[in-house]
Amino acid sequence: MFLAWKEIKHSKTRFALIIGVMLLVSYLVYFLIGLSYGLAQANRTAIDKWEADGIVLTDESNTNIGMSMMTFEEAKKVEGKETALLGQAPNVVRKSGETGEESKINVSFFGINDDEFLMPEVVEGKSFTSNDEVIADITLKEKEGIVLGDVLELAGTDKKVEVVGFTEGAQFSVSPVLYTTISGYQEIRFDAIDESENGRISAVIVRNNGELETVTEKSEDLVAYPIAEYINKIPGYNAQVLTFGLMIGFLVVIAAIVIGIFIYVLTLQKTSLFGVMKAQGISSGYISRSVLAQTFLLAVIGVGIGLVLTILTSLVLPPAVPYSTNIMFIAAITFLLIVFAVLGALFSVRTVVKIDPLEAIG
Repeated sequence: MFLAWKEIKHSKTRFALIIGVMLLVSYLVYFLIGLSYGLAQANRTAIDKWEADGIVLTDESNTNIGMSMMTFEEAKKVEGKETALLGQAPNVVRKSGETGEESKINVSFFGINDDEFLMPEVVEGKSFTSNDEVIADITLKEKEGIVLGDVLELAGTDKKVEVVGFTEGAQFSVSPVLYTTISGYQEIRFDAIDESENGRISAVIVRNNGELETVTEKSEDLVAYPIAEYINKIPGYNAQVLTFGLMIGFLVVIAAIVIGIFIYVLTLQKTSLFGVMKAQGISSGYISRSVLAQTFLLAVIGVGIGLVLTILTSLVLPPAVPYSTNIMFIAAITFLLIVFAVLGALFSVRTVVKIDPLEAIG
């Protein structure tokens, strides 16, 4: 380690280039991870808030909650430790009085009963008390400037709703969620309230101590899905996660190859020096450990600076950018970048071992 650090201090410019490459690659990887995680969270945070084991949809909906329609009578056939009714409807809203394309906001309405476990925690304002009031995801305030008391106009209907409260972490399919009553949902979706047995909702959410197989549906038209399976079948979610995962994986491998090539070229340039060291009795093992230690130091410095730059960048990103930090992912990628960089230097170790002192000195 001493020899490795001494050489880095002696040839600052040369090693600064390697650190610069490692910095840029790690910065790109960290930033992509933040975007990938942020987009994934924007698809599912409202579902994660349920802390549920499963969701019951109609068989014909093909796990698309927007196409699932069941009656209150059918919903009663779902049995579990805790169940909650849910009506879901996408819509476009705009602040009352505003016009133009920029005023349109894509949202997702969740119709719920306020005495069931789907009721979100209100962090600002109050809960809804009528069919024309909603609790909104806090991103509507942060990104769109919606405040308590604002009235929202809905597309395709004369209905208006008032924002009376805000909650955190409630996004579904990259849209903020507006929570309202089941009757309010029916007005938005069907232009009429139907509280009879034939009234329709979208799904039944189930908590059953993690044992979804014990949930019984006494209807052939209903199917229970584990929450994890349902999230993976949200349109576009799985493709998005896989795409970002492949990009990040390739970048980690490319970083290892690049750092390996740099170290290999440096090793070739120092062949005569290593030959002299071997002639003086310094073992190949000691020189090899020095090369690996040097690579480890370069990777730690480059990745560390890349991580700091990523954190600083995240502090100035506009709210519209779906960036989010996950400590576990950051730690895992940091470990992989450093380990793969050291593995890339193993080619240089092989070269060091093969150096013949007599040939190297000439």
